[in-house]
Amino acid sequence: MNHRFHALPLLALLALGSAANAETLLVDRANEKPAQPVPVRGQSMGEVEARFGAPSEKLDPRGGQKRQWPTINRWVYPAFTVYFEKQRVIDVVANQAGADEIGPKPPIR
Repeated sequence: MNHRFHALPLLALLALGSAANAETLLVDRANEKPAQPVPVRGQSMGEVEARFGAPSEKLDPRGGQKRQWPTINRWVYPAFTVYFEKQRVIDVVANQAGADEIGPKPPIR
């Protein structure tokens, strides 16, 4: 049996691993403890704006076409985007730190 064929998959995995180490992943940064405070699930729009100031951008609402599809509002801050259902925070997502960071695409505008 030729051992050369057993080494090829291992070499391919090693090559992929070293390429992945060169990139910064948004998920890795998002899993770290936040360096700054962020809005908490359940806070109202007024509470968020009082604590964090006005957002740099308020994106157009999405959803709401049917009763079971609530309207989602999105406010963009420099480090994160806040998602609201009705008037309450449902999620906060870290924004990409730079072009070299791999993560989700920017929000639909």
